[in-house]
Amino acid sequence: MDSLNKRANNCFKIALPLLLAAVLSACGAEEEVKEEEKYAVPVETTTVIQGDVSSFYSTTATLEAPQEANVVTRISGLIESINVEEGDRVTKGQLLAVIDAKRQRFELARSQAEVEIIEQELNRLKKMSNKEFFSADSMAKLEYNLQAAIAKRDLAALQVQESMVRSPIDGVIATRFVKAGNMAKEFEELFYVVDQDELYGIVHLPEQQLQSLRLGQDAQIFANKHTDETVHAKVLRISPVVDAQSGTFKVTLSVPNQKATLKAGMFTRVELRYDTHINVITVPYNAVVNQDNEFALYVIDGDNANRRAVSLGYREADTVEIVDGIEPGEQIVIRGHQNLKDQSLVEVIGSLDLASATK
Repeated sequence: MDSLNKRANNCFKIALPLLLAAVLSACGAEEEVKEEEKYAVPVETTTVIQGDVSSFYSTTATLEAPQEANVVTRISGLIESINVEEGDRVTKGQLLAVIDAKRQRFELARSQAEVEIIEQELNRLKKMSNKEFFSADSMAKLEYNLQAAIAKRDLAALQVQESMVRSPIDGVIATRFVKAGNMAKEFEELFYVVDQDELYGIVHLPEQQLQSLRLGQDAQIFANKHTDETVHAKVLRISPVVDAQSGTFKVTLSVPNQKATLKAGMFTRVELRYDTHINVITVPYNAVVNQDNEFALYVIDGDNANRRAVSLGYREADTVEIVDGIEPGEQIVIRGHQNLKDQSLVEVIGSLDLASATK
């Protein structure tokens, strides 16, 4: 009887661990199923479409004003008045300042009197009937003196005219160097006038880019790296020579600036448009996964996301061309793909829900 009890106890000791192991195994399997069901990765998707994508060459450019003038005075004198201020728009010939020209006016009056005296003397001699009282040489000398007096009078008149300082070009007063009441010296700079309705963007490109450029080619100007606002420019001039030291050539862009958003002297970012692929497959660039220089997209297939290798083409801003590997109309993951693997279980939600799920 004791032997039977011992055998029963031994069997119970062996069966109990096996039973516990089976129960734990069943619980582990159930937990694993629950984990798999819980591990549906939240993602945001979009539909693959077709569009146009261009190829760009990015560089920098310095903006210059094609028309600018340092307005100087041709005479010395006290500045009586200044008619414009910095920032004022002026037209060619507009009066900017007036310089005291009393001395120049007195000189003009004296020169005019000399001209009239010589003219009267010439007229008197020409009216004389007896030509023996004067020689031909004296008559010629008077005529030469008259020409000299007229030239001197015209010079005095020019100095009086130059006391009225006028703008040589259409533009904007960028800098005023003097004030009313100052004493201006001859050839002293009074104003700096610049025309910024059109600017020149000066670009220096590597020699390899010479074959890709042409006159009239489109370019985009960005005022700084923090803005997406662009100004469309055109290639105006291409230098026919390459600088031997730097290995670059000069390109001049014509930049319209009627709204005056750009300023001469600014350092800007430039993207030269080389080529455009029309009606090609495009996706957001942030949807592309790059691992070991291999590009892939996660494509939605039911409740799973399949990893699919793709080939890229042109990239423009946040859009990239897909040359091979996907078709229009397919759904691809654009957010949440950092946590995905091939055949991962996913849950497609909106952008707001995804933002809250990642917090």
